[in-house]
Amino acid sequence: MLLIASEAAMDISIRWDSIIGGLALFLFGIEFMGDGLKSIAGSKLSDYIDKYTNKPWKGMLVGAIITVFIQSSSATSAIAISFVRAGLMTLEQSVGIIIGANIGTTVTSFLIGLKVEAFALYFVFLGVLVFLFAKRKKIVYGGQILLGFGMLFFGLRLMGDELSMLGQTEMFASLAAAMAKQPILGLLTGVVMTALVQSSSAMIGIVQKIYDAGALSLTAALPLVLGANIGTTITAVIASIGGSISAKRAAAINVLYNVIGAIIFMLLLHPYANFIEYLSLTYHISPMMQIALATIIRAVVIALFAYPFIKTFVSFIKKILPGEEEKIDVNVEILDPKLAESLPSGALGVSKQVTLKMGELATECISASQSYFNKQSGKYKGISRQYEDAINSLDSKITGYLMQIAHEKLSETDTDDFIATMQVIKNIERVGDLTMNLNEFYELAYDDKGLFSKHAISDINEMYDTVLEMNKLALTYFMEHDESALKELLDKENYLDLVEEKARERHFKRMAAKECTSSVAASVFVDILATLERIGDHIFNIVKEANSDTHAYEHDIAIKILEQGV
Repeated sequence: MLLIASEAAMDISIRWDSIIGGLALFLFGIEFMGDGLKSIAGSKLSDYIDKYTNKPWKGMLVGAIITVFIQSSSATSAIAISFVRAGLMTLEQSVGIIIGANIGTTVTSFLIGLKVEAFALYFVFLGVLVFLFAKRKKIVYGGQILLGFGMLFFGLRLMGDELSMLGQTEMFASLAAAMAKQPILGLLTGVVMTALVQSSSAMIGIVQKIYDAGALSLTAALPLVLGANIGTTITAVIASIGGSISAKRAAAINVLYNVIGAIIFMLLLHPYANFIEYLSLTYHISPMMQIALATIIRAVVIALFAYPFIKTFVSFIKKILPGEEEKIDVNVEILDPKLAESLPSGALGVSKQVTLKMGELATECISASQSYFNKQSGKYKGISRQYEDAINSLDSKITGYLMQIAHEKLSETDTDDFIATMQVIKNIERVGDLTMNLNEFYELAYDDKGLFSKHAISDINEMYDTVLEMNKLALTYFMEHDESALKELLDKENYLDLVEEKARERHFKRMAAKECTSSVAASVFVDILATLERIGDHIFNIVKEANSDTHAYEHDIAIKILEQGV
């Protein structure tokens, strides 16, 4: 009998290429589908997080919904962290989003439990057709979602049979028995494996497949799932290294939340497993759906348990990680709707103050970009992005407030202020966008290990310094209409154009003399000069829009718009 068992074990031939390739397709499918969903949603993801998270319970709901759409709890948490640093969200609100993200990420295991993989190749086929032949961008993104969805489940199907065979091996049988007797071993295995593959969905999918094959008992499978929820937090921890204190605190809350949840359910492991078995027998639930159900129950129960203690969580983390939060101080509460109704001219004055703050954020955004250029540190790129997020948020808030003011009767002077402020915020917003373009150029060069020559560095820094001086002068004129600032700004704008022209000429001479050692850096240098010059143009437009002499034509159009109640 032992001989027969030995021969059976020898007959088991596992194709590791199918397991590894299937896992790769699964991970790529999640990423590819998430990218498609994010492309369709665009900037609305940040807007929803910004708009609907004034209460922690709303944050939980928004975090769950957005994670379902983008298939990444880490990405949802990262957006929340950027808002905390920007001063547009409290740490308490970010906790709500992190909790919600942990609920939203369970959807993948639910879909796996439905055995959608049987139709995987149909989704791949439809996705490829749409992705290759569609003309409209949103339809192409839809094809990307279908293709990613199909690849995700095809990868799981590719792994499935081999994982089932793996469960029949003597070594795995011994491991499964050990995990059943010592659940802590399963928990640690889940943590390590998930940290390696950087996806709790992938780890839980593997557990579902092995459990479906009967190679694991439920008391051995559940600790692996609980460990996966801890292991996935490593992404946020890595992302927070070198970041702000707010980012570190948010990452620590994510870890603490999942560790406490795992400990609670490990202590209640047998009642937990018995409850899942009772539900499966009562409602005839398939093995893979049992794991999905266990995952969903854990996420919801821990969320309900944690909700009353959010402030305690935050206080505890602040004691563990002391220090002042590095956040951008933005007070948007002064944009009072009642003031817009009762005193539109006063409301316009308030909107100008917040617009000034938006312009100051643009200064910080540009400065951080200059630091990224000079120090080649991703830290400054991240800081610049956070300032740009804050600029976009203020753009939305101020524009909405100005639209409220537009419903009221405005004097000729107020109409001029309305036009000027509206145009100024759009120019500042474009300054932020163009600064992000600069960061992308630097990333291209640095990823290629390219270095700029000392003359190129000098030219770019000179343009940066000029742009920063121009922004300061433009904001001074916007608020005070100081004519000396206007004259100085005009001189700076002409000087910036001259620097850009001369720097371009010198660059072409260096290229002709073959002094440029990096082809990528040499290629993007002209684009960098042009982008800095365009930033200067938008900054100069702030003064043009703030100057009432330029508003004769715009005033007539604005009157028509305001009369129509836009």
